[in-house]
Amino acid sequence: MTLGALWGSFANVCIYRLPNEENVVSGRSYCPKCKKKISWFDNIPIISFIYLKAKCRCCVYKIPSQYFIVEILSLLSFTLIYFLFGISLTTLFFWILYLSFIIIFFIDLKHFIIPNVITFPLMILGFLKSFDPNLSYLFPNFINSLLGGILGYGIIFSIIYFYKQVRKKEGMGLGDAKLFAVIGFWFGWISIPFIIFLSSLIALISVLPSLIKKSKEMSSEIPFGPYIIIATLIFVPLKESLLDFIF
Repeated sequence: MTLGALWGSFANVCIYRLPNEENVVSGRSYCPKCKKKISWFDNIPIISFIYLKAKCRCCVYKIPSQYFIVEILSLLSFTLIYFLFGISLTTLFFWILYLSFIIIFFIDLKHFIIPNVITFPLMILGFLKSFDPNLSYLFPNFINSLLGGILGYGIIFSIIYFYKQVRKKEGMGLGDAKLFAVIGFWFGWISIPFIIFLSSLIALISVLPSLIKKSKEMSSEIPFGPYIIIATLIFVPLKESLLDFIF
């Protein structure tokens, strides 16, 4: 549990610094408003947020609730994965993937970008793990993984290309295509149709009230990465049931 909260704190550093192209490894955390460096005792995951009542000790700047939410999500996901898979390579892989998902989710939600520095290593890791036969009960083999990566990127890239040709403007971003490639490498080609459908459905449902109220239009820009991640989190535990239903 403690490990999950600590990595959640690191996730917050990435979420804040990566869009600004800052170093996420070195340099102490600081208040965005007064720029004072945060002491270690004010930087304890979850506990410090509650103790300080979500305010900077120096300037009383209100700390966004995102920091608390990210640490809680990280703690819960790390704990659940550990209880499911124990001390194993599978646990390590899922910890890396889910922490990366949390970072991507909040960066894309705010900045409409999915950093290559996260997606490219995930693609490589997703493909390399497919060579381990001990993981075949949960993850695809290397052929399935490679096809998944190519299909995930290829389908979304094709949609982006044809949309631009027809509408003469950008639709989805290449970051979404790279995220689908990540999912393909990790969960195989069979995951791509499901997650494209699920993510599109979830996105439509979430923006439907805004469309009805006319506060948004069909052409309005929305961050699609969070919907892809939510759909993936739904797909993974239901994978076997879905495959049994179809085949």
